[in-house]
Amino acid sequence: MKKQQHTIRLQGSVTLDVDPSDSLLWKLSMILEASIRKDATIEQLSSRYGYTREYFYQVLDKLKSHGSLGLQDQSTGPKTNYKRTAEVTKQVIRHRFLDPDASCQVIAQKMAQTGLPISQRSVERVVQEYGLQKKGYIKQIRQTRRSG
Repeated sequence: MKKQQHTIRLQGSVTLDVDPSDSLLWKLSMILEASIRKDATIEQLSSRYGYTREYFYQVLDKLKSHGSLGLQDQSTGPKTNYKRTAEVTKQVIRHRFLDPDASCQVIAQKMAQTGLPISQRSVERVVQEYGLQKKGYIKQIRQTRRSG
Protein backbone atom coordinates (compact mmCIF):
# COMPACT_ATOMS: atom_id res chain seq x y z
CA MET A 1 0.00 0.00 0.00
CA LYS A 2 2.78 2.38 0.87
CA LYS A 3 4.89 3.85 -1.92
CA GLN A 4 8.57 4.55 -1.47
CA GLN A 5 8.69 7.73 0.60
CA HIS A 6 11.31 10.11 1.90
CA THR A 7 11.49 11.59 5.37
CA ILE A 8 8.79 14.16 6.04
CA ARG A 9 9.48 17.21 8.16
CA LEU A 10 6.64 18.43 10.34
CA GLN A 11 7.14 21.98 11.58
CA GLY A 12 5.31 23.86 14.26
CA SER A 13 6.49 24.75 17.75
CA VAL A 14 8.80 21.75 17.37
CA THR A 15 10.37 20.39 14.19
CA LEU A 16 10.01 16.66 13.75
CA ASP A 17 11.57 14.49 11.04
CA VAL A 18 9.45 11.40 10.47
CA ASP A 19 11.17 8.40 8.90
CA PRO A 20 8.93 6.15 6.74
CA SER A 21 10.69 3.03 8.04
CA ASP A 22 9.04 3.64 11.43
CA SER A 23 5.57 2.59 10.28
CA LEU A 24 3.78 3.32 13.56
CA LEU A 25 5.09 6.90 13.74
CA TRP A 26 4.55 7.32 10.00
CA LYS A 27 0.85 6.42 10.25
CA LEU A 28 0.36 8.40 13.45
CA SER A 29 1.92 11.52 11.94
CA MET A 30 -0.40 11.19 8.93
CA ILE A 31 -3.43 11.09 11.24
CA LEU A 32 -2.13 13.96 13.38
CA GLU A 33 -1.37 16.09 10.35
CA ALA A 34 -4.88 15.43 9.02
CA SER A 35 -6.37 16.54 12.32
CA ILE A 36 -4.32 19.75 12.39
CA ARG A 37 -4.29 20.87 8.75
CA LYS A 38 -7.57 22.27 7.51
CA ASP A 39 -6.24 23.34 4.10
CA ALA A 40 -5.44 19.84 2.78
CA THR A 41 -7.85 17.08 1.83
CA ILE A 42 -7.58 13.49 3.07
CA GLU A 43 -6.63 12.41 -0.46
CA GLN A 44 -3.73 14.89 -0.54
CA LEU A 45 -2.45 13.93 2.89
CA SER A 46 -2.71 10.19 2.40
CA SER A 47 -1.01 10.52 -0.98
CA ARG A 48 1.79 12.52 0.63
CA TYR A 49 2.39 9.58 2.96
CA GLY A 50 2.10 7.05 0.15
CA TYR A 51 -1.31 5.66 1.08
CA THR A 52 -4.78 5.72 -0.41
CA ARG A 53 -7.76 7.55 1.06
CA GLU A 54 -9.34 4.19 1.94
CA TYR A 55 -6.24 3.06 3.80
CA PHE A 56 -6.20 6.38 5.70
CA TYR A 57 -9.65 5.59 7.06
CA GLN A 58 -8.59 2.04 7.94
CA VAL A 59 -5.67 3.46 9.92
CA LEU A 60 -7.97 5.96 11.59
CA ASP A 61 -10.40 3.18 12.59
CA LYS A 62 -7.54 1.10 14.02
CA LEU A 63 -6.35 4.11 16.01
CA LYS A 64 -9.83 4.76 17.39
CA SER A 65 -10.50 1.15 18.31
CA HIS A 66 -7.09 -0.04 19.53
CA GLY A 67 -5.09 3.11 20.23
CA SER A 68 -1.58 3.62 18.92
CA LEU A 69 -0.77 -0.09 19.30
CA GLY A 70 -3.37 -0.80 16.62
CA LEU A 71 -1.15 1.02 14.13
CA GLN A 72 1.66 -1.52 14.43
CA ASP A 73 2.17 -3.69 11.37
CA GLN A 74 0.75 -7.18 11.84
CA SER A 75 2.43 -10.27 10.47
CA THR A 76 0.67 -11.76 7.48
CA GLY A 77 -0.08 -15.36 6.70
CA PRO A 78 -1.57 -18.16 8.73
CA LYS A 79 -1.44 -17.77 12.49
CA THR A 80 -1.59 -21.50 13.23
CA ASN A 81 -0.32 -24.64 11.62
CA TYR A 82 -3.71 -25.72 10.33
CA LYS A 83 -2.50 -28.66 8.22
CA ARG A 84 0.04 -30.23 10.55
CA THR A 85 -2.02 -30.21 13.72
CA ALA A 86 -0.92 -32.08 16.83
CA GLU A 87 -3.12 -35.04 15.88
CA VAL A 88 -1.73 -35.24 12.34
CA THR A 89 1.82 -35.01 13.66
CA LYS A 90 1.16 -37.82 16.15
CA GLN A 91 -0.25 -40.01 13.40
CA VAL A 92 2.74 -39.37 11.09
CA ILE A 93 5.12 -40.34 13.92
CA ARG A 94 2.98 -43.40 14.68
CA HIS A 95 3.07 -44.53 11.06
CA ARG A 96 6.82 -43.98 10.96
CA PHE A 97 7.35 -46.11 14.08
CA LEU A 98 5.03 -48.88 12.84
CA ASP A 99 6.75 -49.08 9.46
CA PRO A 100 10.18 -47.41 9.48
CA ASP A 101 10.83 -48.44 5.87
CA ALA A 102 7.73 -46.64 4.57
CA SER A 103 8.46 -43.60 2.45
CA CYS A 104 6.88 -40.24 3.16
CA GLN A 105 4.68 -40.74 0.11
CA VAL A 106 3.35 -44.02 1.53
CA ILE A 107 2.72 -42.40 4.92
CA ALA A 108 0.82 -39.56 3.21
CA GLN A 109 -1.32 -42.11 1.36
CA LYS A 110 -2.06 -44.04 4.56
CA MET A 111 -3.00 -40.80 6.29
CA ALA A 112 -5.38 -39.90 3.45
CA GLN A 113 -7.02 -43.33 3.75
CA THR A 114 -7.67 -42.75 7.44
CA GLY A 115 -9.32 -39.38 6.77
CA LEU A 116 -6.38 -37.14 7.61
CA PRO A 117 -5.26 -35.78 4.24
CA ILE A 118 -1.71 -34.41 4.33
CA SER A 119 0.77 -33.74 1.55
CA GLN A 120 3.95 -35.70 1.11
CA ARG A 121 5.95 -32.55 1.78
CA SER A 122 4.19 -32.03 5.12
CA VAL A 123 5.03 -35.60 6.09
CA GLU A 124 8.66 -34.94 5.13
CA ARG A 125 8.65 -31.84 7.33
CA VAL A 126 7.31 -33.78 10.33
CA VAL A 127 9.84 -36.57 9.77
CA GLN A 128 12.66 -34.03 9.54
CA GLU A 129 11.40 -32.01 12.52
CA TYR A 130 11.49 -35.04 14.79
CA GLY A 131 14.70 -36.49 13.36
CA LEU A 132 13.02 -39.62 12.03
CA GLN A 133 14.71 -39.57 8.63
CA LYS A 134 18.16 -40.71 9.70
CA LYS A 135 19.44 -44.05 8.48
CA GLY A 136 20.60 -44.88 11.99
CA TYR A 137 17.05 -44.40 13.24
CA ILE A 138 15.67 -47.23 11.08
CA LYS A 139 18.53 -49.51 12.05
CA GLN A 140 17.93 -48.74 15.72
CA ILE A 141 14.22 -49.65 15.45
CA ARG A 142 15.05 -52.94 13.75
CA GLN A 143 17.51 -53.84 16.49
CA THR A 144 14.96 -52.96 19.18
CA ARG A 145 12.34 -55.19 17.51
CA ARG A 146 14.76 -58.10 17.26
CA SER A 147 15.91 -57.88 20.86
CA GLY A 148 12.40 -57.29 22.21
